[in-house]
Amino acid sequence: MALKKNKLKEYREKNKMTQEKLAGIIGVTRQTIISIENGKYIPSLPLALKFSKLFKCKVENLFEV
Repeated sequence: MALKKNKLKEYREKNKMTQEKLAGIIGVTRQTIISIENGKYIPSLPLALKFSKLFKCKVENLFEV
């Protein structure tokens, strides 16, 4: 399964967060954030839920299958 669209970078920038800050809040490495934003890594459901809770949006708004 591949993601068609990934808006993580858009949401991160809208909230004035660096990749490093987001990684620290979520509990992953900066490299993980980079990989997700570049579409090279599909986050697990628990990780996707953390992003949606942080940005107060639906998972579907962040990641489109």
